[in-house]
Amino acid sequence: MSPEIVNYIGYSASFFIVLSFALKDLRKIRIINLVGCILFVIYGVYANLLPVVIPNAILSVIQVYQLLKKK
Repeated sequence: MSPEIVNYIGYSASFFIVLSFALKDLRKIRIINLVGCILFVIYGVYANLLPVVIPNAILSVIQVYQLLKKK
């Protein structure tokens, strides 16, 4: 993957994480934050940044768990 695309994925991830702080509905917050975390995992894998991959992968699992638990 080209470095430009990897950077756009990183910027998109940051956008979704920041957007999740602007919302009030907890379910929407978790979904938007999950999208950001998944994008950060993809970004971290392609940019070879393990410190970015590990916490965001863990947060993704937590978000999915919480979303499924609420149902």
